[in-house]
Amino acid sequence: MLLVYQQKASSPKNLGIVTRDPWNIIAHMNGSIPMRLLGKTGVMVSCIGLGGYHLGDAKSEREAARIVHEAIDHGITFMDNAWEYHDGMAEKRMGSTLKGRRDRVFLMTKLCSHGRDKKTALRQLEQSLRRLKTDYIDLWQIHEVIYDNDPDLHFSEGNAIEALEEAKRQGKIRFTGFTGHKDPEIHLKMLAHNYPFDTCQLPLNCFDGSFRSFEQRVLPELNARGIAAIGMKSMSGDGDPVKRRVVTASDMLRYAMSLPVATTVSGIDSLKVLRQNLRIALDFKPMSAAEMNQLRQQCLKFAADGRFELYKTSLAQDGPPGRKQHGFPSEEELAV
Repeated sequence: MLLVYQQKASSPKNLGIVTRDPWNIIAHMNGSIPMRLLGKTGVMVSCIGLGGYHLGDAKSEREAARIVHEAIDHGITFMDNAWEYHDGMAEKRMGSTLKGRRDRVFLMTKLCSHGRDKKTALRQLEQSLRRLKTDYIDLWQIHEVIYDNDPDLHFSEGNAIEALEEAKRQGKIRFTGFTGHKDPEIHLKMLAHNYPFDTCQLPLNCFDGSFRSFEQRVLPELNARGIAAIGMKSMSGDGDPVKRRVVTASDMLRYAMSLPVATTVSGIDSLKVLRQNLRIALDFKPMSAAEMNQLRQQCLKFAADGRFELYKTSLAQDGPPGRKQHGFPSEEELAV
């Protein structure tokens, strides 16, 4: 067991655990969720996070509340969300469930201006704050950077990057980042602007390791820059490889959590899924390099055509608001 020291738990801006681990990467006490350093922020977060989109898929508000409360009670601190998830319902559900628990979590949401101006992004922030029933967001990320012109749009005058800066000056956010799932090259274009992002969210799983790989191309760059990597789509975003019995949920989640990331956001829409993921996280032991390579090889023939990562090659899992703002037809309009 590592020697750990608890910081002021009552203060949300000091939330976390500091550790004497020489790499300052992970703190793990028996019976607890491992904690990891969120890059250069100095904050420690749980190695597994609760995905906001799937919270909106829970069968009821009561079920959503039980998921969040049980997750927090078992040590999950990282909460993911976005302004556009379920037309704001996902943020509202999370805000309602965090009453009396806000100081126990690290709260992230995303701006969804999709190339619109700074004013639009800041208006969304105010709406997110109201829905989440908080006066500040720990981490505000630019959502769904998936089109080739997105980096240029976000860095253009009067756009998303200026909104991040203004929100920080106002004390309404603490840290900044961006997300995307389409193409490693687009992530690298964002990073080429050399903006001091604190985090970056990207798809990481045992299929990605050998197909248009964020793990191979983007993750090393993030680590070199001290930008905290936030893994997502550890089970391909829809769990299809597990449903088809190509690989187990445990292997997929363990693989993603064994990468050099700060946390892995997992979509959880039921108590059953939460408890499955809690068992994996509470008993977590990183895969060895040999184990990870063996799993990549096992998945190689399924990875080669991207069938379990359709978000890279098709409209699957692309948000409708982003397509609309770019002037692209919706999935329904393209259907034949």
